[in-house]
Amino acid sequence: MAGLEIPTWDPQTAMLIGAILLEAFVLYAGYGGLERLVGSYLMNLLIGGESNAQ
Repeated sequence: MAGLEIPTWDPQTAMLIGAILLEAFVLYAGYGGLERLVGSYLMNLLIGGESNAQ
């Protein structure tokens, strides 16, 4: 039947997809950690704390 074939995976394509997923996870975790470390300090610096936020 047409369209029901299982495509064969090129090992380089699989490695590229894996590398992209790993990079996305590292960036997501890294930016989350960075936001936890300096997020409140940066908000205080930019807007002067939560009392001035609207």
